[in-house]
Amino acid sequence: MVLERLGTGIGWRPEIADAVERMPGVDWVEVVSENTCPGHLPESLRRLRERGVTVVPHGVSLGLGGADRPDGHRLAALAERAEALGSPLVTEHIAFVRAGGPLTATPLLEAGHLLPVPRTRDALDVLCENVRIAQDALPVPLAVENIAALIGWPGEEMTEGQFLYDLVDRTGVRLLIDVANLHTNRVNRGEDPVVALAELPVEAIAYVHVAGGFERDGVWHDSHAHPVPPEVLEVLSRLASRVTPPGVLLERDENFPEPAELERELAAIRGAVAAGGGDRGGRSVPAVRPAAPEVPDATRQRVGLGQAAVLSALVAGTPVPEGFDRVRMGVQARALASKRADVVAKVAPELPEILGDAYRPAFLAYAQEQPMTGGYRRDALDFAGRLLREDRAGDRVSRRRLRTWWLDRAGAAPRRGALLRRG
Repeated sequence: MVLERLGTGIGWRPEIADAVERMPGVDWVEVVSENTCPGHLPESLRRLRERGVTVVPHGVSLGLGGADRPDGHRLAALAERAEALGSPLVTEHIAFVRAGGPLTATPLLEAGHLLPVPRTRDALDVLCENVRIAQDALPVPLAVENIAALIGWPGEEMTEGQFLYDLVDRTGVRLLIDVANLHTNRVNRGEDPVVALAELPVEAIAYVHVAGGFERDGVWHDSHAHPVPPEVLEVLSRLASRVTPPGVLLERDENFPEPAELERELAAIRGAVAAGGGDRGGRSVPAVRPAAPEVPDATRQRVGLGQAAVLSALVAGTPVPEGFDRVRMGVQARALASKRADVVAKVAPELPEILGDAYRPAFLAYAQEQPMTGGYRRDALDFAGRLLREDRAGDRVSRRRLRTWWLDRAGAAPRRGALLRRG
């Protein structure tokens, strides 16, 4: 099966929708699957599709690296978006995003972020079966992305390249290689991207992500809110020296610059691919997946217990599991809380408007004591309810506005000192 040639693309976001439509040389776009509704596609996406621009849905919530089997409703939603957009493939991540629950007899926790799976044989077995389940449920091919990581698991048995090679060999899945994440792992985990690229099955690459970030106190933050640095373009050129990627896409999620700057970044990306001068021929991937035995529940439970312990340490303040870098775990925990605050502010923009400068410190204090268990919208309601229960919503006007906002979305008023029912 020959991989489709996509060309040069950019991540479609509502904030830059008009600019993307006018941008020259954009062959395709990628949309966050969870942020699109098949029955109510934005007019900008409709116009791009009518012009023949390919649209690829990019999922962030499946958690294919998690210990549980993929949720059928989430898979159905991803399939529905692929069909609505007429997409040639869909993409997700090699990560876990939640842990706990019945499998481990521990509280179910949400990370609100992509967390790395251990590169062990157990974790690979679970990932391979989860990928197969997803492939069977989707109407188009699946590609999975390597993620950036602030933390590493002790006792890993494979390098990232070996892990990805075995995943492709056992499932026939395609790869979405993020060269910015390879650079991130070079800074944060001391992993040489040249070694990772040498071990990759480049014939399975569906496309490549390129994004910016920043370094602070020796830690690289994959922000998607800064210009693409030369080091990331260098990794892209090294990849392109082995094979010309079927597609390359610029990711930018916030702090959007002027369109001209985005166009310059796209030009730099094209230049980096051309500088690599790799094989220009089409590449094929296996059309048939080899058979594999079902993963025992005991294997899933071992993986699940490890992930639950890590996530609980990050979001619930439990002890850091043995073998993990406590400093890096602290950095990751603060990053998760900060992201929760940012995303809740986007999901419920009325909250920072009502609370003003008090919003962020109040939310971070709440996040230290209350793990996320039901997604960002539930998180926003729980945060507001807690402020109302504890009478910490500011002055009388702010309390009245917050109470009205909460009632409009959650029903009965939260009683002071009582716990909110979780739905």
